[in-house]
Formats: sequence, C-alpha cells, structure tokens
Amino acid sequence: MPTLAVPGLLGFRRQFVDPEMQQLNIPMQNSLATLQKVADGLITQMQDLDCPIIPGLPDDVAKICLALVPRCDIPVMGAVCKTWRSFVQSKEFLTVRKDAKQLEEWVFVLTGDDAQGGESHWEVWGGSGEKLKELLPMPGPAKAGFGVAVLDAKLIIVAGYVVDGGTECVSNDVYQYDSRLNRWSSLAKMSVARHDFACDVVNGLIYAVGGIGADGENLCSVEVYDPDKDRWTLIESLRRPRWGCFACSFDGLLYVMGGRSSFTIGNSRFVDVYSPQHRSWYDMKIGCVMVTTHAMLGKKLFCMGWRNQRRLSIFDPLEGSWHSVSVPVSGSCAIGFCFGIFGGKLLLFSVKDEPGYQTLSYDPDAPVGSQWQISSFKPSGVCLCSVTIEA
Repeated sequence: MPTLAVPGLLGFRRQFVDPEMQQLNIPMQNSLATLQKVADGLITQMQDLDCPIIPGLPDDVAKICLALVPRCDIPVMGAVCKTWRSFVQSKEFLTVRKDAKQLEEWVFVLTGDDAQGGESHWEVWGGSGEKLKELLPMPGPAKAGFGVAVLDAKLIIVAGYVVDGGTECVSNDVYQYDSRLNRWSSLAKMSVARHDFACDVVNGLIYAVGGIGADGENLCSVEVYDPDKDRWTLIESLRRPRWGCFACSFDGLLYVMGGRSSFTIGNSRFVDVYSPQHRSWYDMKIGCVMVTTHAMLGKKLFCMGWRNQRRLSIFDPLEGSWHSVSVPVSGSCAIGFCFGIFGGKLLLFSVKDEPGYQTLSYDPDAPVGSQWQISSFKPSGVCLCSVTIEA
C-alpha cells in the first residue's frame, strides 16, 4: 500500500502545484523547505475551495493516502489546502493512521540550563533517539508551575505563574501546540488562575485540581476543559485544599496524590479520587508522599519520592497496592530524575547537570536482570518536563 499510494500522492502534488509555482516564480527543489514555501503561497488561494480530498480518488482512499505520509511531513501537508488541513486536524486522521499502523511516538522534553530557572525550550526526539527539532517558543511570557496535558496529538500548557520584572503574576492563560500543524494557539482562559496544581486527562477532558491562587491561597476548586466547546467549567471541589499535587487517570477515574495542604505536610498520604460518572469525590489512604516525578505506564503508576531518589514506587490501581524497584545509579546522590515514556518503557531523564549520566530506561515487561538499559535519548540540558505524543 505505501509504495502504491505515496508516490501517487506526491505525483499528484507536483501536478497540482506546478502551474501555481510558475505564477509564484518559486524554483522546484526536492526539499521540505521549498514545499513549505509553495504551500504557504497556495494556502491563501485555496483555503475557501471546496473540493475532494484528492481529485479522482474516493475520499476513503484519499484519507488513507494522506495518513501514510511520514509524520515529519504532516505540517507541510496540512498547509496545502483547507480540506487537507481540516482532515489532518481531525480525530479521524489519527484513527486512520492507527489503523494503518503509521502512528509515530515522539518525546517532547522541556529542557533548560538548570533546574532552578533560566531559559528553557521544548525539544522533540524521535524513535531512534535522534533530536528532530526544537519547538517555536511558547506564546506569552515565560511561566513556571504550569500544568501539562496531551490531548489529540496536542500539547496543552495550562496556567502557571509569571515572573515579569521581578513581579509574580498568577496566570489563567492556556495554550496548545498542535504537533500535526507545528504551531501554537490560544485556548479559552481558565475560570480560576492557579499554579502548582494537578492536571490530567480523563475521557477526553482536561482536569485542573487545587493549586495556589492569585492571592497565594491554597485552592480546593476544580475545573474541567471541554476541547469541543473550548470552555472551562468549575465542578465539584476537593474536600480539602491541595497544592503541589499531581494527577493521573485510570479506568475513567481521576486520582490526585501527593502535595501539601495549608503549607504543611498534612493529608499528603490521602488520594482524592474523582468519578466523572457520579460527579463526586472520595478518598483513599494509600498515597505516595512528596512525589518529585510520576508517569503512567500501561495500567500502573510509577513515582519517585523526594526522600529516596534511588527507588521507583509502583502503584497498581487494580490491586490497590505499592511495590518498589531499585534504580541502578551509582555515584553522586545529587542526581534527580524526571520521567518520560517511550515504546512501553520508562525513561529517567536527569534534572541536574551531572557529567557522565546517561538516560536510563526501565522495561517492566523484560525478564528480571535485563529490565534496565541505557537509552539513546540525551536532552541538551536538564529535563524539566517530558510528555509523549503519538500522531
């Protein structure tokens, strides 16, 4: 199928754009940069054109053709015309790519010069451990304490606080990076400005829980974002204020763990669980205290506690139990970690500039003795945050 469809698609693209290229006086070169220039020149002329996805082909066949394009070329394809862009942005596009076994995992790493602040940027890493690109800077002023979520191949940056000229300001701004179109855009603002809160996705909706408000108050308020309506809605509040916490989702439930309340380490062992179906909270008493990093891998939660950076704590929601695994790192105890996920493995990026450290990967399904390996992922600076996006 790829050999038949993709050359035909590229041939159609050349046939389609040649006359326009003559008008635009753009030389034909076999390069991504030239294709991008051609697409940029054509988009204003074609965006209102209502036409088949690919003339001469049924739309279902044309969609398969577009879905077979390598991920690195999807932004260019999305700039060709309004029809293609609309399909590339749709959930159907991801479904067709999944059915065609064309989904590619990319690891997005927010990296900086040091873990205490300074300049930071997002790097994108591919499956072979190669750095693919750096993202354009996020819109607006630099922020910290923001929430991060992944939804429909988009990176969502939620709220946080801004330090501008020495003055701190808590934000309710929300931005998204569409990895299929390679561009940032603004979303609806949150109802409540907040930072250092829990954030995750359940059933296609983004939940923001607790945090610290604009006046420094601990928050118990919770709100949910519906991407179809581009709207935030306040829902049932936590039973207690909570900040510095994190969230994860499992089996349609939202779990909120860790963090503090009223600037003390009170209630941190409680797990607040929200059921969207019943619109209610309940709690468990088997939480993990002072978590520095976490990730969901398969159906288990992996955490690392502040007190012990040399053991993984693993929570099985089905059994409601924890167990731990030693991390094979010797030398300086100053090395801290930020988790990432790739190919069903847990990545341990360093959050400190430690010479000689190589990113570790942990495969929970590998035989005992071979679960830990050295990964080829090597961000250019310390890792502040990492997410994996499929498209």
